[in-house]
Amino acid sequence: GDWRGSVSTSSLGTFPKRVKIVEVGARDGLQNEKNIVSTSTKIKLIDMLSEAGLPVIEATSFVSPKWVPQMADNA
Repeated sequence: GDWRGSVSTSSLGTFPKRVKIVEVGARDGLQNEKNIVSTSTKIKLIDMLSEAGLPVIEATSFVSPKWVPQMADNA
């Protein structure tokens, strides 16, 4: 059905005038993968995300490769 009629805007609270959406798949998503993704593949992914128009992309985490080996190429 149509959900718009069942939700009043007063029950949703106050919304900000702007929101910032940040793509974190190259960082958060890949660091949870069992297999390590090559640096060249990560770069291709980030390039495709950028070409798709995403203005903010988190590319990596500066963490110990001992604890998060998927981010060992972060430097």
